[in-house]
Amino acid sequence: MNLVIDCFKLVKGAGKSIGIYNLAKSIVFHLGERAGQRPGKDSIIVLGNSYNREEFDVPGVTFVEVKGNPLNKVYCILWELVLVAEYARRYAADRILFPRGYRPLGILMRKFFWQKGKKRLRDTILIHDLIPFYYHTHYPGVFNPVENAYIMARLKSSIKGAERIITISKYSRQDILEKVPGAGRRIRVIYNGFNDVTFQKNGSSAGDKSNYLVAMTSSLPHKNAKGILKAYEAYYRQASKPLDLVVIGIGDSSPYPQMDKEAASHVTFHQYIGQFDRMCQIVSGARAYLFLSYVEGFGFPPLEAMQLGVPVVCSNRSSLPEVVREAGLLVEPDDLKATAEALIRITEDKALAQELIQKGYKNIRRFSWESRTDLYWKELFR
Repeated sequence: MNLVIDCFKLVKGAGKSIGIYNLAKSIVFHLGERAGQRPGKDSIIVLGNSYNREEFDVPGVTFVEVKGNPLNKVYCILWELVLVAEYARRYAADRILFPRGYRPLGILMRKFFWQKGKKRLRDTILIHDLIPFYYHTHYPGVFNPVENAYIMARLKSSIKGAERIITISKYSRQDILEKVPGAGRRIRVIYNGFNDVTFQKNGSSAGDKSNYLVAMTSSLPHKNAKGILKAYEAYYRQASKPLDLVVIGIGDSSPYPQMDKEAASHVTFHQYIGQFDRMCQIVSGARAYLFLSYVEGFGFPPLEAMQLGVPVVCSNRSSLPEVVREAGLLVEPDDLKATAEALIRITEDKALAQELIQKGYKNIRRFSWESRTDLYWKELFR
């Protein structure tokens, strides 16, 4: 059987989601590893580009470098609507996986592109989340309205037409069903796999493990940077000996409501941390990890904190409760008082902190790539 995986438009650092890039990379790597253990039985062809070749051209797959420019919007539209279908036909695909969730026009026009003798090529889309719809409802105007409308239409059309749909949480499955009722029988939930967070420790971290909290966010409204800063302000007022806060993902607090000056003086911001080891050092050195996102298709950051042995205070919205479970303290992200109290509990009750750390180690084992690969293999090569 020939499986084609469309990775042409994936370029690290381009677009709004590094999560899609990293998940596609992991799927390619682990499926390639599995294919290498089954010589001659199944083939995996990865359609990529010159930017991602280094990470997607891995043992067990045939990497095809498409010569077009994945950063050219016109070419990308042409690729998405027509060209990928022709490439799949050229490489005699039996099934094609679209990690970005978009089916090309060529699949809708099966009589032109998609017949292989009397056997039709089958397609699977991977839907991470439906955040464009969330922004359309809750934050209109943040994204280009024309572009967002196009993305929503393409996603909805792809969900309606795909033979099979993989999504990464029960929350995302329910979200899909609300937008496209009747798709349930075609949807398979496969939680994201979790890659080990290993790093080289170089002396001390960002500070002593007793004197700071760390929070992960971004400037996108659904990541709720405003809520993190206001929750820290509430915590600073309530705690008898408040810890400092390190925020990763925004450069400063200027776009957000002004904090109390004294509380603000205890906050350090990192817009971006280029060295992975450095980021791990900062997170692992914290007393607690704060993540207050409003919506996530899955939510990797709390799991990364768990592997680094840091207890988590996390939003109770969207997919996060099913990912975090009882391994973290779940709070309503707009409830500043409850969030502050959770931070106080987790930092002042050593027994609770240790209990959550151990639960965190146990929780991340649910997302091993060995088990994820089994599920992807059964779904795509069945």
